[in-house]
Amino acid sequence: MARCQINYIERPLHVCFERMGHFIGYHPWWFLITPLVLSTSLGTGFYFLKGRTSNNIEEQFTPVDGKAKMERKYIEETFPGNDSMFSSLRLSTSGNYATLIATSDRNILRVGPLQEVVDLDLKVRTMVVQLDHQSFDYVNVCADVMGFCTSNVIIDIINHDANNIDSVNLTFPWYHSNSRSFPLYLSLGSVKWNKESSVIESAKAIQLHYYLRKDDKAKTNLWLESFIHLVSNNSSTSIQVSYSTSMSMQWEFEKSPVSVIYLFSISYTIAITFSIISCWRLDNVWTKVWVAFCGVLTTGLAILSSFGALLLLGQPFVMTVASCPFLILGIGLDDMFIMISCWQKTRVVDSVSDRLAGTYKEAAVSITITTLTDALALFLGYSSPFGSVRSFCLYAAISVCFCYLYSITFLGACMALNGQREAENKHWFTCAKIPEDVPCRNSKAFSICCVGGSYDRMTGKEETEPVSHFFKQFYGPFLTHRLTKAFIFIIYTGYLALSIYSCLKLKEGLDVRNLALDDSYIISYYNNQKQHFSEYSYSVMVAVKQPFPYWDKDEQKHLLSCISKFESLKFVNSTFAWFLAFQQYAKETNLNISSQKGFQTHLSHFLELNLMFRQDINFTSDNGIQASRFFIQTLNRTPVEDIMIGLREAAAECPVKLLVYHPAFIYFDQYTVIMNNTIQTLLVAVVVMLLVSLILIPNLLCSAWVAFAVCSVIVGVTGFMAQWGVSLDSISMINLVMCIGFSVDFSAHITYSFVSSTKRDANEKAIDALSHLGYPIVQGALSTILGVVVLSMSGSYIFRTFFKIVFLVILFGLIHGLVFIPVFLTLFEVCRK
Repeated sequence: MARCQINYIERPLHVCFERMGHFIGYHPWWFLITPLVLSTSLGTGFYFLKGRTSNNIEEQFTPVDGKAKMERKYIEETFPGNDSMFSSLRLSTSGNYATLIATSDRNILRVGPLQEVVDLDLKVRTMVVQLDHQSFDYVNVCADVMGFCTSNVIIDIINHDANNIDSVNLTFPWYHSNSRSFPLYLSLGSVKWNKESSVIESAKAIQLHYYLRKDDKAKTNLWLESFIHLVSNNSSTSIQVSYSTSMSMQWEFEKSPVSVIYLFSISYTIAITFSIISCWRLDNVWTKVWVAFCGVLTTGLAILSSFGALLLLGQPFVMTVASCPFLILGIGLDDMFIMISCWQKTRVVDSVSDRLAGTYKEAAVSITITTLTDALALFLGYSSPFGSVRSFCLYAAISVCFCYLYSITFLGACMALNGQREAENKHWFTCAKIPEDVPCRNSKAFSICCVGGSYDRMTGKEETEPVSHFFKQFYGPFLTHRLTKAFIFIIYTGYLALSIYSCLKLKEGLDVRNLALDDSYIISYYNNQKQHFSEYSYSVMVAVKQPFPYWDKDEQKHLLSCISKFESLKFVNSTFAWFLAFQQYAKETNLNISSQKGFQTHLSHFLELNLMFRQDINFTSDNGIQASRFFIQTLNRTPVEDIMIGLREAAAECPVKLLVYHPAFIYFDQYTVIMNNTIQTLLVAVVVMLLVSLILIPNLLCSAWVAFAVCSVIVGVTGFMAQWGVSLDSISMINLVMCIGFSVDFSAHITYSFVSSTKRDANEKAIDALSHLGYPIVQGALSTILGVVVLSMSGSYIFRTFFKIVFLVILFGLIHGLVFIPVFLTLFEVCRK
C-alpha cells in the first residue's frame, strides 16, 4: 500500500510548522501582543456597523437575479402607475399600506360587532399624527382615486352605519350594485353563502386596508407606527383584531439581532466555563486553565478582526451574520483542544520551544486541513444567489481564517508562556514555585492546593487523562471487535436509509412570517389571514408583450385560447380583462369594433368611462397598442410555488408573447433555485474537500473516506432537519454549506491520526487514533453544542434553525468521527503504510 502515500505536501508542512513552533516558543511575547494590536486596530471597523447594516428582506432573502425581478422591471416600465388613479390590483410591489382583520366567533355581520368595526375604521381615518410640529391625518397621506381616499368596500356598502346591514343583500364572492361589481372575497372571510343565490348568510372575519402614497416616506412611516399603536391599544368585547403594515415585517425582522445579544454573553460564559473545567487538571502545575481561557479569547479576537476588517472594506452586514460568533466559538475551541492534546504528548523535560515545535508538528497540519475545508466550503457558499447567504459565508470564511491565524500565533504564544510556568514548576494561579511531592508534615489539603508537577518518569510525559485512558483501554478495543463492527455496519445502513427517505420529504422555501419573532403581533395577523382568507389566492397580471390586433377575430382566437388554457388550470378561478369588458360594452351598445379604426375610436370613449382600464394599455404615439395586460384570479388549492410555475409554463406555451407577474413572485422565485443551487454548491464543495484531503492527508483512499464522511453527514443532516420541521430555504442553506466544513473536522482529525499512526495492524491504528484524539474531539463537539444551545431559547426562527442544524451536524459528525469512520477504516484496511 506504499504507493497510496502522497507525502509531497505533508512532510514539508510538518517541517514548516515545526520551525514555526520553535520560533514562537523562543519569542512568545511578540506573537501575544501583535494579534492583540491587530485585532484592536481592525475592531475600529465596528464604528461603521450601523451604516453597513443591510437587512432589506427582499434584497437579502430573494434570488439576486430572480426572474420575477426582471418581470417587475418590465411591468413598471410598460405600465407606470397613476398617482391619481390608485389600484391595488395593479401594483408592481406590495404597496404602502396598513391593514387589520377583525374576527368574531359568531357572525361578524351582526349589528353589534359590525358597528365596532365601523367605529375602529373611523378612529383610523381620523387619527391625528404629529411630525415636526405639524399635524396630519389619513387624508393627507392616503392613496387616492380622482381626489378621494381609497375606501373599504364593506364599509361603503353599509354607508358607515352597521344598522344598514339588514337592508343590504350581500352576495359572494362579488357584490353587484349600480352596474358596478365589488370583490367581497377581499373583505369578508370564512363566509357561508347560498350557492344558488350567492347571498351571504354569515361571515367570521372582515379585513380593512388603508393604502398610502409613497411620496413622503418619513410621513407615511410615522402614520403606520401610529396605526400600530392605535389598533394595538384598541379594546373590544365582541371582536378580536389583528393587524399589520407594509413595513411591519421589515421592522420586526430588524428586532431579531437585538433579541439574541444577551445570548452572546451567556454562550461565551458557558464556553469559558466548559473549557476551563474540561482542561482542569488536579495537578496545580499541569492544569491548562489559562490556555483554555486564551482559547476562548482567540475566537473573540477572530470575530473582532474579521468583522472589523470587512466593515472597514464596506461589506454589508446582514442579520444572519449574527450567527457567526457561535460558529467560530466551536471551531476555535476544537482547534484549542487538539493543540492541548498534542502538547501533552510531548516530553516535559524538553525545552518549551521544542515542546511547542512538537505540538505544531502534530497538530498544525490537522488544524490546517479542517480550516481549509471550513473556509473553502464557506467561500463556495458565496456564489449563492441569496444576499443573506453571501454575506454570512463571507463573514464566516474570513472569521475562520482569522481564527486559524490567531490559533497558531496568539494561542501558541499563550501555550509557550504557560509552558514556561510549567517548566519552572510554578502554581497555575499564584505563579509561586511549588514542590512536586508533599512534605510528610503537611496536610492533605496542602497537597491539593500547593503541590504539583509530577509526571510519568517512564515516558517523560504528563499523566494521561482518565478519558484518554478510557478510549485506549476500553472504547477502542470494544469498537474494533468483530461483532461490534457488524452491529455498527447494520446501524449505519439504517441511518442512511432513514436519512435518504427523509430527504425526499424535505420542504422548500422560506415562509416570510418566520423572519419575525415568535411573539410578534404580525404572527396573529398571518394566522387569521390563513384561516379566514385562504380560499382565494393572488390576482396575477398577464402582460401581452407585443402589439396585438384586438379587432381581428382570427387573431383574437389565439389570445382567447391562451385565456382558456389559464382557466383550465385547477387553481385559476376567473379572468378580468379590459378587452373582454370592452367587447361586452360594444355588444351592449351595438358598436362595430371589427376594424382597426373603429376599435381605436370606440376604445377612447370606453376608456373615458372606465379610467382605471387606461393603466392596462401602453399606447404608441399614433394611438396604437404597444402592450397591454389583464388579470387572472387564482385559488388557494395549490402550493404557491406551483401556481407561479404553472402560470409561467402556460404563458410559455401560448402563441402570443405573454408575461405573468405578481409582487409575491419575487419571493416565490426562491423555489425555482434553492434546491438546484444547494445541490450544486454541496457537490462542488465535496469535490473541493476531496482535493484538499488528497493534498494534505498522505493517503489516497483515506482521503476518499473523508469525502465519504462529508456526503454521509450532509445526507443525515438534510434528512433529519426535515424530520425536525426545518425547510430548505436561504436560512438552512447557510447552515448546510457550513455543515460541509464541520462534517470534515472530526473525520479528518481521526483519519489523519489513523494514517500517521506508527502501528502496523489496522485495529491498533484505530485504537491509537482514538486514544490520541477521541477526548479532544468530544471536547470540541461538546463546546460547540454548548456554544449554540442557548440559541434554542431564541424567539427567532433564524437562530433556532441555526441551532438545530449545528446540533445535527455536530452529532452526526461526532458519530462518524468516533464510530463509523474508525470501523470502516479497519474493515477495508486501506490505509496501511
